[in-house]
Amino acid sequence: MRLAIFMPAVLPVQGYGGTERIAVNQVRGLAARGHTISLLAGAGSTVPEAALVPVPLPAATGRFEIEPYLPAGTELLLSNVKLHHPPAAVPWVEVLHGNRRPDERGPPQTIYLSRDHAERHGGGCWVHNGVDPAEVIFRPVKQKFDLFLGRLHAVKGYHWAIAGAKRLDRKLRIAGAWRPSLDPRVRYLGQVGGAAKAELLADARLAWMPALWDEPFGMTLVEAMASGTPVLGTRRGALPEIITSEVGRLGTTLDELIALVPECERIDPAACRARFEKYFTHHQMAAEYERVLREFLATGRLPVGRTPEERGA
Repeated sequence: MRLAIFMPAVLPVQGYGGTERIAVNQVRGLAARGHTISLLAGAGSTVPEAALVPVPLPAATGRFEIEPYLPAGTELLLSNVKLHHPPAAVPWVEVLHGNRRPDERGPPQTIYLSRDHAERHGGGCWVHNGVDPAEVIFRPVKQKFDLFLGRLHAVKGYHWAIAGAKRLDRKLRIAGAWRPSLDPRVRYLGQVGGAAKAELLADARLAWMPALWDEPFGMTLVEAMASGTPVLGTRRGALPEIITSEVGRLGTTLDELIALVPECERIDPAACRARFEKYFTHHQMAAEYERVLREFLATGRLPVGRTPEERGA
């Protein structure tokens, strides 16, 4: 297929950049499967697997006419942002990377990030995100600290991770916005990305993800899995789809999570890595995008998403 992928940013990003990193992995994974990719992104982007079509970033939030930027022969546009002016002459789909407001409706050609994400928004098609193994470090021997990686927002549940670490007298490192701490067990690192993030995930003996909202997906889950680090999370959003007993534990309350810590520490790092390699690399993601996009081009409708086990059958 001749595909155009739209992500209004300079790629690859420096630092965290969750959605931007997903777009790069879309390009790399689909190009590796033999598809021709045009990347509509900010000037200065360097993703060798695609032909860059620079777009003006101040206007490229979706509120501009994208059709003039589509190269001749483009068969389908895959947009990672909402299109306010979608092309008239080229088929297109949107990937929803967040949660819509309860009263907001999206186009029928929306791809979601998980089954839970799709069902909550009235859709049926989803593609789980994937991570490039080159971006992570697998390390079977861990250091004596837990990790929380993400935004320091109440819905992310970072305060549960802090409370749990204090009650269990465990060291906790928090990679997010920096805050002072007088507790020697809790260390704030500020935002991290790239090699620094990979080292943290590889060294941590446990990754806390006590989400208090419905996560559309949760890239940290997969990054921890790839690093051989078990995940302790809540049963919210996509977490039950991603985390099995092989790679982590899920609970509902803080007391339940604290009680599950010893079980998490008995999880084999190699099992975490094996589940990642089987289901959640960028190559598996690209194979599922290929299936979905081919069916959309053939029928004009998006197919139903597939669970990891269905994809692995």
